[in-house]
Amino acid sequence: MVSSPHEAMHRIFQQYPDLFSGVSEVLGIDFPRPASITVLPNDLTETSPVERRVDTLLRLDPEDGEPLLLAVEAQSGKNPDKPASWAYYASYILNKYRLQPLLLVVCQDRATAEWAAREVSFGPRQWPLLTLRPLVAGPHNMPVITDPAEVRKDLALATLSAITHATHPDAGAILKSMTTVLRDTPQNIADPIIELIAQGLGKHPAAHLWRKLVTVDLSFYKSDLSEEIRDEGRAQGRAEDVLHILKVRGMDIPEAVRERVTDCDDLEILSHWLERAVTAPTAEDIFEDE
Repeated sequence: MVSSPHEAMHRIFQQYPDLFSGVSEVLGIDFPRPASITVLPNDLTETSPVERRVDTLLRLDPEDGEPLLLAVEAQSGKNPDKPASWAYYASYILNKYRLQPLLLVVCQDRATAEWAAREVSFGPRQWPLLTLRPLVAGPHNMPVITDPAEVRKDLALATLSAITHATHPDAGAILKSMTTVLRDTPQNIADPIIELIAQGLGKHPAAHLWRKLVTVDLSFYKSDLSEEIRDEGRAQGRAEDVLHILKVRGMDIPEAVRERVTDCDDLEILSHWLERAVTAPTAEDIFEDE
């Protein structure tokens, strides 16, 4: 079952650890490309009973220079308690690993991204003790990629871009460019990308479009998600058949009936309504005995 966009926005860095190199280039920050990357445990719980977990934690090891600890946090809205938590994460991993920490916050809406990008100081106003300064990736600075040629250059970055632009006016073109490239991509590479985008789009309208594109353009795709998508398509078609029969019979279809039929995703129930639609005296009567 597809879970929240929160998971996709940070899990993509676990799936494609080298993604940060592309993101930092887009953000205009010069970090050397790591020679190796290690996904570290995200549990920052101490001996006290308070449990704390950073979303994703990576160790980036360049060929030359000091390793870097990258904490990736997905943020779906403004939360006044988060900066203190982020400061804790940074201090804790610095103390635990003795390596310099960096925080990247990934957002899907501009307001949250701008809020997360603020510098936050802790300590007295006269003499701040420390200052939190996250890097932020979101719809305000991630590229809008609608050209398949650009998608092919960096599939991981294009995937993150599609997720962060879930509400962009050009979401359709963005997602179409992804399926255009994924059609010719080896299945073992394409499958996790399809899953991440579906997960990342969550309940945004673009998620429905993505499911349609996957069904039409990526027929090779087989997984629990693909079966879920295809079942949705079959249910939608069956619901349209029910309403079409009622319309052909010249019946008035109240909005409540239309909504109940189109909102149903159970093929067995829809099949029962379809049979009743042939003989029911009114549209409401298709629901008789329920």
